[in-house]
Amino acid sequence: MINTKKRSVSILTAILFLFLCSLAQADNTLYQYSTIDSLLIGNYDGELTAVELQKHGDTGLGTFNSLDGEMIFIDGKIFKAKADGKAVEVEQSQRSPFAEAVFFKTDSIIKIDSSKSLENLNEQITKALGSENIFYTIRIDGTFESVRTRSVPAQQKPYRPLVEAVKEQHIFKFSKIEGSLIGIKSPAYVKGIGVSGYHWHFITKDRTAGGHVLDCSFRNLAAKVGNYNNFSLQLPETTSFLDADLTKDKEKELKKVEKNPSKD
Repeated sequence: MINTKKRSVSILTAILFLFLCSLAQADNTLYQYSTIDSLLIGNYDGELTAVELQKHGDTGLGTFNSLDGEMIFIDGKIFKAKADGKAVEVEQSQRSPFAEAVFFKTDSIIKIDSSKSLENLNEQITKALGSENIFYTIRIDGTFESVRTRSVPAQQKPYRPLVEAVKEQHIFKFSKIEGSLIGIKSPAYVKGIGVSGYHWHFITKDRTAGGHVLDCSFRNLAAKVGNYNNFSLQLPETTSFLDADLTKDKEKELKKVEKNPSKD
């Protein structure tokens, strides 16, 4: 009887240890569904639901099926910035063809006295970070002097490549606006899989507007930064993904998709 009790305690201890280890790993993992190259060639329909994404984090970025709006995942809630710039919380059944998520944590805080542009913001954060070879999630809350965002209208089949779809993007300008920037910085070696470098989305404090960030400026705000050294990639099982030709280098197309049109 004593041995049986000891074995039971040992088993429970082992289970608890494995559970705690899994939690620790989750805290350091950036989860991603699909690849950026798949999205670039026009694979706009995925299987990932909002409720499934919420199992992998409480903060992140992405888009929705048919390329219908920009995803802002913040404080455990998933919002869609639609083609008219307005943001709405999505239903749990809403699906995504590409998304990234983390359980946000603050490993460091970067005080930023002034940022005159998105490019300038990226430079300041890069100087304050350590390794270029891990993932970072960044959150900046406060009042912004200006924010320039975009969203793309839902696409119709047959889907065009993303570089063509964004030609229909709608651009929105905000001034003296309270809100949050959510950014993910990925290493250069994820080229073709994720967005190497910075990727930012914005949502207003009242959660009614936002989008993919093209530019921004502000004074006296702080960037909360989380470090992530685990990367979990879930590949779609859709026919369009499994049959896709993903052998071509799409980096030039990605740069065109991400760039600020005002700087052409």
